[in-house]
Parts: sequence; structure tokens; C-alpha cells
Amino acid sequence: MSKTEDRRLDALQAALAAEHAAVYGYGVVGGRVGEERRTEARAAYDAHRARRDALARDVRDLGGEPVAAAAGYALPFSVPDSAAAVRLAAELEDRVAGVYSDLVRAAEGDARATAAGALREAAVRAARWRAGSVAFPGLAERAGTPAAGQGRPDPDASGTATGPAASSATASPTA
Repeated sequence: MSKTEDRRLDALQAALAAEHAAVYGYGVVGGRVGEERRTEARAAYDAHRARRDALARDVRDLGGEPVAAAAGYALPFSVPDSAAAVRLAAELEDRVAGVYSDLVRAAEGDARATAAGALREAAVRAARWRAGSVAFPGLAERAGTPAAGQGRPDPDASGTATGPAASSATASPTA
């Protein structure tokens, strides 16, 4: 496998790990968000499940073994009510946008267009959840954090990805 394919596979695996965590996180959002936003949460949940499944196929197409979802994820903050659920949804989308920005950089052709579309969708959902946008979706949450290698699955870490970009819901998976 070439260096380009290795970078693309790493970025695909990071995006897949983020989608696994987003699916988990939206389970929490859906259970806490108010009735007026439940349809929006369900649509986001379904979108992340579809992206997760497509990414798993892409990883297999490149000859990789798709990273598995963790049994559970530690949320970045307590989610006791609807307002916190809305904040969590925006956070999930910001984190997903971050890994898709990496995938845009690593991919080419149609794969790059698909990654850019996923980045755009996450940015739009984040803006809707927070009722405002950021200047550079997918990059804003990385300010002040080490970028090199962050969010990429660690092949020596018992098959579980860690790091803020590797899991949209958390900084670290829990068993």
C-alpha cells in the first residue's frame, strides 16, 4: 500500500471511529432533547449511521479491517437536560467535522467530494444545534490542541481508537 493509501486509510478509520461515537452520542441526545428537536436528533442519528456504514465499506475496499465501536463512551460533560443535549449534539458535529477535514485532505477525486459533503453536513448540523456557525468548520475545535496524529486509531491500543477526533462523543472510550 502506498503512503497516500495509508494516509487515506488512517483518515477513513478516524472518521469511522468518530461516526461510531456520534451514533452513541446521539442515543444520549435523543433521550434528553426536548420534543421540539427530537425529529432533528433522529435525522442526525440516521445520517451518522449511514455515514458509519459507508465508511466501513470504504475501509474494507482499501483492504483494512474497520475499527470497531467501543462498548461505551465517556461524554465530554454531563447531559442532565434538553439544553445539555443540544450542546452535546453541537459538540458531536464539531468533532465529526474535524475528522472529515482530515479525510478531505487525505482523499482524492470522488472520495474527496464525499468527505467534503460529510464535512459540510456536520457543519450545517452543528450550526443548527448551536444557532450559529464558526468561520472554518472542522478546524475551529482543533485550536490549541496538538494536531499531529491526533484522532487516528492507535494500532497498538487493543483495537480501540482514542483521542478527541477518534470519538465524537468523548475523549476516551470506556468498557
